[in-house]
Amino acid sequence: MANAQTSAAGLPLGGGPLIRMLGDNWWLLLIRGIAAIAFGVLAFFWPGITLITLTLLWGAYMLVDGVFALWGAISGRGAGAMGHRWWLAIAGVISILAGLVAFFWPGLTTYVLLMFIAAWAIIIGLLTIWGAIQMRREIEGEWVLGLFGLLAIAFGLLLFFQPGAGALSLVWAIAWYAILAGILLIVLAFRVRRYKQPA
Repeated sequence: MANAQTSAAGLPLGGGPLIRMLGDNWWLLLIRGIAAIAFGVLAFFWPGITLITLTLLWGAYMLVDGVFALWGAISGRGAGAMGHRWWLAIAGVISILAGLVAFFWPGLTTYVLLMFIAAWAIIIGLLTIWGAIQMRREIEGEWVLGLFGLLAIAFGLLLFFQPGAGALSLVWAIAWYAILAGILLIVLAFRVRRYKQPA
């Protein structure tokens, strides 16, 4: 439940350190969402994509997403809020490491690649749900972040339990996940934008 006061116009005032940090950096969430959708659309409409190309493309997306997530975690006003956003920093580091692995070992077998992406998705999902729980103390509407986390976990479990799916099914699964995740990030970006602090 939200504990932030609102103005006469119904706009939020103040808020906790986490929501202020997200509000100040709402555009980072927007860029992450746009990057995810761009990756998903590219993968979805590139039916002849090879496994190595997909791995490199996914690695590039992971690097971009990880850098912006880490940037969002370490930026913001006041060092005191860092204790509330450690989960975002860890998610950013994990995504960057995943991107580097994809670039340095692009010849991973399909099974290894699947398990790698599945593990990444589940870890990111759990961290994101933790972040949603933290946000619940500050605003209403944290369900967007929680839904993003659930989507990531479901995607990871799908890859774990369906490792024998064909290459085309793999590409479509990754593409749909990226597009849906991107939409949720964009929705979250505009929701937290209301909490941006005056310059």
